[in-house]
Amino acid sequence: MARIRSSRYYSYRKLTTRIILYILLFAGAAIMLLPFLWMLTTSLKSEAAVLRMPPQWIPTEWKWSNYPLAWNTAPFSRYFFNSFFMSAMTTIGEVIFTIFAAYAFAKMTFLGKNFLFMLLLGTLMIPGQMLLIPNFVTITRIGWLDTYWALIIPWLASVFAIFLLRQFFRSLPDELWDSARMDGCARLRFLFRIMVPLAKPAIVTIAILKFIGGWNAYLWVLVMTNSELMRTVPVGLKSFSSEVGTQYELLMAASVLAVLPILILYFFTQKQFIKSFARTGIK
Repeated sequence: MARIRSSRYYSYRKLTTRIILYILLFAGAAIMLLPFLWMLTTSLKSEAAVLRMPPQWIPTEWKWSNYPLAWNTAPFSRYFFNSFFMSAMTTIGEVIFTIFAAYAFAKMTFLGKNFLFMLLLGTLMIPGQMLLIPNFVTITRIGWLDTYWALIIPWLASVFAIFLLRQFFRSLPDELWDSARMDGCARLRFLFRIMVPLAKPAIVTIAILKFIGGWNAYLWVLVMTNSELMRTVPVGLKSFSSEVGTQYELLMAASVLAVLPILILYFFTQKQFIKSFARTGIK
């Protein structure tokens, strides 16, 4: 009888803990989603409704015309092309360079490997803003200012991506290389036929993070470009702000359009994203 009561008590306690946990998770999700909900509802308001006090969450008049109006206010088709082209090229380049660098640090032996890796990690402690002026001078001197070269070439490598993929490669047993070498497999073939397929979750995660970072890039693009035709979506959003004020309803409509590609990308790849962080031990 005592054992039955203890089992019931444990079941009730487990159920109560789970209910509290789900309540906290739903509360946290609601807090995180509130800004996106406000952005979406504001994009469908009139100019008068946006400035109304107290704020109105649900508009009484749905202004769907804000979206085509926002699109035509600035050359957003060009902005979207620039953002997609820059993000895609930097993502492809970073994945290629990261695979080679991470494999070398994880599975190969060479002089000064640990020192070089620690030196590489040490660069993560240098703020990017500190290097903005030297990088601007360098880009200007080689004639890349206001070109795609300035937006792509400096971002073809990432220390964090190398660290993440190295940790994944290190979790794979060394016996794989020993078996492949006995079968006459060369390094490059072993890397692309065995290691890369096994590291697919980590590579997908690196690609997602890089694409999102490239899509959201603002300061670098603002400094390295002069013409409207080279600007990207985040920089283009400033078209709705001027000395006389900000068109919030159009700004929010353009922001919704800017966020949609990232949301679609994440929803299609979230399984690989979560699997990678779980297997590499980075929570």
